[in-house]
Amino acid sequence: MASGRRAWAAVAVVCAALFLLGLDFTVLNVAIPGLRADLGPTLAETQWIVDGYALALGGCVLAAGALGDRYGRRRAFLAGLALCGLASVAGATGHGAAQLVAARCGMGLGAALFMPATLSTVVHVLPEPAARRRAIGIWAAVAGVGAVFGPVAGGLLVQRYGWQAAFWLNVPVIAVIGATALAVLPESRAPEARPLDRPGALLSCAGLLALVWGVIEAPGRGWTSAGVLTAFAVAVLLIAAFVRRQLRCAEAMVPVRLLRGGPVWPATLSLALMSFAMFGAMFLLTLHLQQVRGLSAWQAGVRMVPLSLGLATGALLGPVLARRSGARVPCAGGLALIAAGFVQLGGLTVGSGDAPVLLFEGLAGVGAGLLAPVATELVMSAVPEGAAGVGSALNDATRQVGSTLGVAVLGSVLATALERARPADPAAFALAFTDGLGAAAVVGGAVALLAAVLAWRRLPGLDRPAVRDLDSSTTMS
Repeated sequence: MASGRRAWAAVAVVCAALFLLGLDFTVLNVAIPGLRADLGPTLAETQWIVDGYALALGGCVLAAGALGDRYGRRRAFLAGLALCGLASVAGATGHGAAQLVAARCGMGLGAALFMPATLSTVVHVLPEPAARRRAIGIWAAVAGVGAVFGPVAGGLLVQRYGWQAAFWLNVPVIAVIGATALAVLPESRAPEARPLDRPGALLSCAGLLALVWGVIEAPGRGWTSAGVLTAFAVAVLLIAAFVRRQLRCAEAMVPVRLLRGGPVWPATLSLALMSFAMFGAMFLLTLHLQQVRGLSAWQAGVRMVPLSLGLATGALLGPVLARRSGARVPCAGGLALIAAGFVQLGGLTVGSGDAPVLLFEGLAGVGAGLLAPVATELVMSAVPEGAAGVGSALNDATRQVGSTLGVAVLGSVLATALERARPADPAAFALAFTDGLGAAAVVGGAVALLAAVLAWRRLPGLDRPAVRDLDSSTTMS
């Protein structure tokens, strides 16, 4: 493990990679009009150019975390960066939809390799609990900030250099991160080189891919369409087979028994539901700013920046509250703030200005920031040293599936309202949109509120000493 300045330099490097990952989630959205005008992909092809990244990342991250534990997390980090960079070049030089879809999937697969290594590296280089908490707070804030800045950076670059800039952006950044990582990032892996659970890895990949595919396709095909229902059924069967194998296999990839008791399962579920609410809300809010208020992608992106400030503020306060009151206060309180933010989001009208938008961003941003580092620390402190990469990947996978599901579900609620209204003129469209936004906000707020109740009942407070708190020593190193 590293120490002192080298340890914090390693934290800075992995957080920079995490920021880039978040950026790649949203940066391409502002490039779609130019891309379609230039290459002429169909609507379905355009959707998969955007969503291929999420599909590969969400489907492969759990198996990638296990590979990092066995073969080296630094090695996985560098390999993921290299793959992401090469795929970005392929996307920037693409001449057809198939090449761009493949490029985005390659970028997602690269992100799946390096994303688990970011958090497991933080845990490895900072074994002291207080320093680790601070670093995880930074990690949690950066995880959301990159996605917020995607439309801002993308809007500026695409406007000047064309849609290819959304891909070229990655190349110099990855080169700098990779060169720095070679100098400061220490290698870490499981202390015992156990055999890789290949059937488990295949089951997890196939099950998560089926789940994410179904979630992505549901808004367009319909949630009850044969293809989507089949995908969900396959996902349930494969994930159930994966869990059964993990419970019976001597070389289990994931310590599933940790999910049976203690704070791990409510912490991971809280993270997933937080991601559901926040990414769904960001999607709705971006559409409102552009389609109802008529702002450009860059103008809408700038108005999302205060959300990142809220995330950073909450991430600093969350561990402090956890030390004083236990995990349930920042986690349940953060989710309650997100629910309160949805009340503001649901109240937006055609004539609403910036004030309610900023109030939503303040409430929801601080709320997500309070929850994320505390829940993440609960998960990582319960995972044994040899499974740090898998523990990180479990955290990443639940958040990824939650965010994808949030965009799909809340987007479908909005789309259903618009379809029923079938507005014939722009003014009627704006009214129908705000009605649909209100309905989607009710769903998102209800999810956040239910998650708050779950967190309050299941996560540890200072009055529950049977559950190890955040100040306790851990088995990680």
